[in-house]
Amino acid sequence: MFEYKARPDLLKNRIILVTGAGRGIGRAAAKTYAAHGATILLLGKTEENLNEVYDEIEAAGHPQAVVVPFDLEAARPEQFEELAAMVETEFGRLDGLLHNAGILGPRASVEQTSGEAFMQVMQVNVNAAFMLTRALLPLLRQSNDASIIFTSSSVGRKGRAYWGAYAVSKFANEGLMQVVADEMDGTAAVRANSINPGGTRTDMRALAYPAENPARNPTPEEIMPVYLYLMGPDSAHVNGQAFNAQG
Repeated sequence: MFEYKARPDLLKNRIILVTGAGRGIGRAAAKTYAAHGATILLLGKTEENLNEVYDEIEAAGHPQAVVVPFDLEAARPEQFEELAAMVETEFGRLDGLLHNAGILGPRASVEQTSGEAFMQVMQVNVNAAFMLTRALLPLLRQSNDASIIFTSSSVGRKGRAYWGAYAVSKFANEGLMQVVADEMDGTAAVRANSINPGGTRTDMRALAYPAENPARNPTPEEIMPVYLYLMGPDSAHVNGQAFNAQG
């Protein structure tokens, strides 16, 4: 497990947007970031889940979050720009962006994966991440210390049979991270890195490995140290790197 001890006020006064904030790792990250002082923009498809996270953050006495219902699969390019305009109006900047939202798609061979299924996975996992990054970069540039975190996977670093669309999308996430990191290097106080969460007790993991005992895997809360490290100022010098939450 990645070891890092975050001070309680690590993210004080920071504005951080988390995609897929309603469940799993995104939910844990949103609550963890809020517990360390950040104002969280909770972005996700299911408003009911986002409202639950909002209420939990509020009940804990952390900075008031913002619920942002947003369908990454159906969103048109102009909607990403509208989202950025909302963030600019409300906050004037963005200090962090966690690309957590993603879908698994079919576990099938390339031959047996339909074009529609492939395009759906790429839309949510890659195209939306690109469009969101593109729209929010001007606001991230306004920060004195901004961090973008892309979510990767072991199959996004070494391809494996029957992981088709998902593996391709995660290779693309790694590539996008590297491109953004190189473009930001020396030009802005914005860094980009990726995290492979590893096997974690989430709904997606259960879908991918239905026969696996979930108790063998850590909870999302247990892998948060690397998420805190890369979002906070202690990693200001780290750019373009691939991390393992459990490595």
